[in-house]
Amino acid sequence: MAAQARPTRRTDLESAGMREEVSVPTPAPARFVSGFVSILGRPNAGKSTLLNQLTGTKLAIVADKPQTTRTTIQGVLTEPEGQVVFLDTPGIHHADSAYNRRMMEAVKAALDQRDLLILVVDATVPFSRADRQAVDLVARAGAPTMLVLNKIDLLKNKSVLLPLIAQYRSLHDFTDYLPVSAKKGESLDKLRQIIFTHLPEGPLYFPEDHITDQPERFLAAELVREKLLHLTRHEVPHAIAVIIDQWQETPRLTRIVATIYVEKDGQKAIVIGAGGSVLKSAGTLAREEMERLFGVKIFLQLNVKVRAAWRENPVFLNALDWRTMAGTDET
Repeated sequence: MAAQARPTRRTDLESAGMREEVSVPTPAPARFVSGFVSILGRPNAGKSTLLNQLTGTKLAIVADKPQTTRTTIQGVLTEPEGQVVFLDTPGIHHADSAYNRRMMEAVKAALDQRDLLILVVDATVPFSRADRQAVDLVARAGAPTMLVLNKIDLLKNKSVLLPLIAQYRSLHDFTDYLPVSAKKGESLDKLRQIIFTHLPEGPLYFPEDHITDQPERFLAAELVREKLLHLTRHEVPHAIAVIIDQWQETPRLTRIVATIYVEKDGQKAIVIGAGGSVLKSAGTLAREEMERLFGVKIFLQLNVKVRAAWRENPVFLNALDWRTMAGTDET
C-alpha cells in the first residue's frame, strides 16, 4: 500500500548526512519575527540555487535549462531570531502553452500578500526588455522588493554591477540591492540578515524541524527529472514529465516506480538512450541522491511513455502538480 504523502522535515534529511548541527543552548531572542518571502526572476537567474542555499537543504532541482522549476516550492528557514517561509517560483517568461500559462499563474499568485519579494537577476547577462517586464510585474505587486544580483562569481569585471544597479534603480524603488553568488554562498549570510530585518513580529508558522510542504514523492519525481535535464539536450527537457506511480515503504527499503512522459517517439528514444544507457544513468543518479536525502535504501524502477501534447492536457497537468498528484497514470 502506498505511503501517505507527508511534508519533508529537516530530521529526514539530517539523518542522511545532509546537514550537521550542534545543539548549543542560546538565550531566547527579545523579538521573534516571521513572514513570507517570494523569490522571483527570469529563467536561469539562479532562484532555485538561492532557495537551496538559504534553507541549507536541497528542496528544488537545479539545471542549466530554462523553466526547470515548474511550480511553486516552499522552503522554511527557522533561526533563533525568526522564521522565513520562502516560495521559489517558475521563471518569469512569455507563456505560449497551457503549462506555461499555469507556471505564470503560479508566479502571479506568489506576489500576493508577501512581506518581501526578492527579484533575482543574472548579473552576467545584459539588461533586456524581458528584465523590464519582470520589474514591472513585481512593481505592480506593491510589496517591498529587494534586488539580488546573482552569479557575481562569474564576473571578470565587477565594475559592471554599478551601472546594472543604476538601470534597475531607475525603474523601481527597491528596498535593498545586494550582489551575491548563490552557487558559491557569497554574501548569503548578509542576505539572510537583511531578510529578517524586513519581517514583522510574528508567530512560529511551522514546527522548527519543518523545511518544506512538498511530499517526498514529489521530490523523488523532481530528482528523476533533474537527472534527465542534465543528460538530454535540445527540445527534450521541456517535453519531460515524471509521475510517481507506486511508493511502498518497508523498514529497510522504499520501492518507487515512476513513469517518464515525453511527447514524441523520438524523444522517448533519446531518454532511453543506446542500449538503455541514458535511462540507466538517470536512474542510478536519482536513486543515489534519494538515498542521501531520505536516509533509506531505494529501489527505483523507471518506465518511459509517450503522451502527445501533454503540456496542453489539463487533466494530465493536474496529475503533475504535487498538490493534486494522484500517483497514477490519469487519462
